Amino acid sequence: MGSSLTATEISNHSYDYSFKILLVGDSGVGKSSILVSFISNTTEDLSPTIGVDFKIKMFTVGGKKLKLTIWDTAGQERFRTVTSSYYRGVQGVILVYDVTKRETFTNLSDSWAKDVQLYCTNPACVKMLVGNQVDRESERAVTRDEGSTLAQEMGCLFLECSAKTQRNVQQCFEELALKILEVPSLLEEGSTVVKRNILKHKESQAHPRGRCCA
Repeated sequence: MGSSLTATEISNHSYDYSFKILLVGDSGVGKSSILVSFISNTTEDLSPTIGVDFKIKMFTVGGKKLKLTIWDTAGQERFRTVTSSYYRGVQGVILVYDVTKRETFTNLSDSWAKDVQLYCTNPACVKMLVGNQVDRESERAVTRDEGSTLAQEMGCLFLECSAKTQRNVQQCFEELALKILEVPSLLEEGSTVVKRNILKHKESQAHPRGRCCA
C-alpha cells in the first residue's frame, strides 16, 4: 500500500520510478473524490476543481517504489484549453465517467478520448476507463458491459469504482501502475526523472544556499 508524504519527506525518499498520471472527464463525475480517496483513504464530497490541482503519492506495487504525481483537471468546458497542456509527458491517463449520468459516458468517446489523442505527447501512455458512483446502483444509467466494450474499443483498461465507499479506488491506481511498469519506454522515462532529481539533490548538497562567500 502507498502512503502520503510531505514534500520534504518525498525529496528525501528513495523510489524506483516517477510517473505522471492525469485524471480527465466531465465536471462532477468524482475525479477529485477518487484522488482524495486514494491519497488519504478518506471519503468526502468536493466542489468542482478550478483549473488544475495535483497530489503526490508514494506507492509500492509490483515490488517497485513509485512516486505518482497525479494531476486532477477541471471538467468544465471553459478550462479545456488550460488543461490541454497537462497531457504533455504523462505515462497514464484515467478517463472518469459517472455511471448514473449517461452524458458523462458519451462525452468520453465524443470528446475526452479525442483530447487524449490530440494532446498526449506519449504514444505509449497507458489509458484506463473508470466508471464512478457504483454505490448508486439503483440510479445506474450505464451498464458495466457498455463500459467494458467502450474500453476495449479505446484500447483502455477498465474498472468501476466508488469514491464514496472506496470500492476499487486503490485497485484503479494499482492496475494502471502495473501496466505502466510493463512498458519499457515508460520505465525509461520514469527512471530518467528519478536520476535527474538525484542529481539536483547532490548539487544542492554540494552548493547549499544561504552561505556567504569568504
